[in-house]
Amino acid sequence: MTTAQQVITILLVVLGTMATRFLPFLIFPEGKTPPALILRLGKVLPYAAIGLLVVYCLKDAVAPPDYGLAEGIAIAAVVLIHRWKHSTLLSIGTGTVLYMLLVQYVF
Repeated sequence: MTTAQQVITILLVVLGTMATRFLPFLIFPEGKTPPALILRLGKVLPYAAIGLLVVYCLKDAVAPPDYGLAEGIAIAAVVLIHRWKHSTLLSIGTGTVLYMLLVQYVF
């Protein structure tokens, strides 16, 4: 890729990013109420995205030799710590560290 092509690519990526960031504010100004579909999507899509991430992360977890034991233990730890302390950062951080320790040293 030449330097000119690299510069053009970067400019196009910047323009695309700016368009996706600014377009919602242009379409739905502050005083205007968004359509019901947009409000519904705003409530549903975050949960759908998290569900998609969980499914993607666990897609290979049922394969031998451990059949997802490390993943299951880490998920249980995340749920328990989150219910106990109500801290997203603490529960995700602890679950990540626990999973890495299980994968590296136990399974």
